[in-house]
Amino acid sequence: MSTTLKAPPQVQMSHRQVLEALSGLLLGLFVAVLSSTVVSNALPRILTDLHGGESAYTWVVTAALLSITAATPLWGKLSDLVSKKLLVQIAMVIYVFSSALAGLSQSIGMLIFCRVLQGIGAGGVIALGQICLAAMVPPRERGRYSGYFGAVFALATIGGPLIGGVIVDTSWLGWRWCFYVGVPFALVAILVLQRTLKLPEAAARKPKIDYLGATLITAAVSLLMIWISLAGKNYDWVSWQTFVMVFGGLALAGLFVAVEKRAAEPLIPLDLFRHRTVALAALASAFVGVGMYGTTTFLGQYFQLAKEKSPTQAGLLTLPMILGLAVSSTVAGRLITKYGKWKGFLVAGTVLLATGLGLMGTARADTSYALLALYMLLAGIGLGLTSQNLVLAVQNTVPRNELGAASSVVTFFRTMGGAMGVSALGALLGNKVASYAAENFAKAGIPAAGAGGDGIPDLKKLPAQIVPLITDAYGHGVGTVFLIAAPFAVVGFLLVLFIREVPLRTSNEERAAAPAEAKAAELVAD
Repeated sequence: MSTTLKAPPQVQMSHRQVLEALSGLLLGLFVAVLSSTVVSNALPRILTDLHGGESAYTWVVTAALLSITAATPLWGKLSDLVSKKLLVQIAMVIYVFSSALAGLSQSIGMLIFCRVLQGIGAGGVIALGQICLAAMVPPRERGRYSGYFGAVFALATIGGPLIGGVIVDTSWLGWRWCFYVGVPFALVAILVLQRTLKLPEAAARKPKIDYLGATLITAAVSLLMIWISLAGKNYDWVSWQTFVMVFGGLALAGLFVAVEKRAAEPLIPLDLFRHRTVALAALASAFVGVGMYGTTTFLGQYFQLAKEKSPTQAGLLTLPMILGLAVSSTVAGRLITKYGKWKGFLVAGTVLLATGLGLMGTARADTSYALLALYMLLAGIGLGLTSQNLVLAVQNTVPRNELGAASSVVTFFRTMGGAMGVSALGALLGNKVASYAAENFAKAGIPAAGAGGDGIPDLKKLPAQIVPLITDAYGHGVGTVFLIAAPFAVVGFLLVLFIREVPLRTSNEERAAAPAEAKAAELVAD
């Protein structure tokens, strides 16, 4: 058992000092999230050059999400043990190195490997940004600053595809600059944090890293994702391969839980889930993650392959979602700070997200952009009201010495939900596009061989009579994906309904100073 010494009292930072430190954290957050989204509109061009198909499309995205998922709780646990400032700088260095390496990729395999490394660094930056904010300001004041995080997250999540599209369409840059573009900004962020980020020293504890737990959870999620990606194409959904992979993934997850119960410093402290707010927020975050990452991943394919737009145009067409997410996140953050209430925003956000995704499920190749813009706006507002406020609700629940682990748990579940959701929806999209294309070709009396195989089609190189058949298949396929994603947001709505709202604390010391009896009573009520 490790011995925890009393942490030194926190010195309150001024608003100006917080903003100066936030400048580095937000810059780092922007490039970290950008690494996951900048490739969305560039992927059709990247995979054409590197000879990849629909399965590769999904794995280039999910490889980064998977490593973010696995790394997030590890970074969060480390932040409760050692310097948060040092950790966030190390995470940015990993991001810089892996991004430079990704830009040099000569094959799909090398690119996916580099994306795994990118995810490790990006996961640290994303998780530690919220953790550093929690260490700087009390929950009641954290709302307006969380709004800034939400706005930056929005710009990077949905603006990334636009940036990637512009880079790909700029002849003297090319798709490799999708990976290089964030490097100089990450270097600047490291220098800014060195000068401005001043956090209280962590309590004196000897780090004991739960490497076995990290390995088991990564293996469990990876095995289930591989099953989802390949089932229905490489083998039947009901087959011995399905049995082995599903049973193996669940067995590894069970082993992970058993290891966490006995670990001196568990990767995900299971005691956190005694708080009802933590358990419900984590699960809700997983379902919200499906919508968040699913929309950004497949909107690029929709606009390029169903609407025949360039990568840059595809990015510009997602602006309604960017604006909805950025504005709603910022406004909600300020209102939460003013009134100290947050649950209503979670409820409204999940309702709007479910509604937006459901309406996007009606999209086809000939759907008017005015309707699509409205649907994207609703989904964007929903994401802005939920993603950061789920973290805020959890941070308001746990003592200060567990902020890192608790914050990273929410991020972990969000990225895990996103990774598995994108993997499943990507497999569904591939099957649906193939099915709809085959129907269209049969109706047109054209041999199915003209469909172009498993690769991402280059519409400019296809015969004119085939293009409408392919665009219709992609429009219908992506619409089906969004329709399937909508019920996940509905489940998120049902979960947040049962979260008990506790007014935001005005000091970080309140929870840490609470007597053991009060904490025990809260666990029962919460």
